[in-house]
Amino acid sequence: MLINLKVNNFAKIILVQRFNKVNYYTLRLNDDELSLFGQFRSVHINDNKDKLNHIMAWIKRIGNVYGAKEVYFRNEAESSDTSALPPDSIKWEPTYIEYNENTGEEKITPNDLRLYTFRVNEHVVFLFDGDIKTANKAQDCDKVRPHFRLANKLTKVLESAFLHDIKWNNNYTDIVFDKNLELNW
Repeated sequence: MLINLKVNNFAKIILVQRFNKVNYYTLRLNDDELSLFGQFRSVHINDNKDKLNHIMAWIKRIGNVYGAKEVYFRNEAESSDTSALPPDSIKWEPTYIEYNENTGEEKITPNDLRLYTFRVNEHVVFLFDGDIKTANKAQDCDKVRPHFRLANKLTKVLESAFLHDIKWNNNYTDIVFDKNLELNW
């Protein structure tokens, strides 16, 4: 007698926010109360508020001003087209500034908080989860590795869903899907 202990995981697409140039979505996994992006915000609003605010400023700026151009997203692809925020350049606005309590100085520095994403095109982006990156490669960082791997897996699931379950509106600026759609992964 064989017993299948494999649990079927599913994800539901949730709209995060519509901006002038970008529509942001996230996924809620299984019966989780919070979406992936909701989990990201709830953890980092307390632990890394300034770094989270910097990423939120990028989400808003990309959404209203720039559009989701590839240059604003870090390439974090392992097995799919996964990316991350904030962008790689510390010279672009909005910048992240850290205050040194010992010297009383402010300095523009790289933001090591990573939010993993799937930039579908210049108008649609999926926001996942992330954490503080403490190593050069996500695969080598105990904190971001699980978020990185999950984002790559879910990006692959979404890429496949675009072949069958997720459609484009007429001008490819938003997606159309059944509100009861459950993506199996």
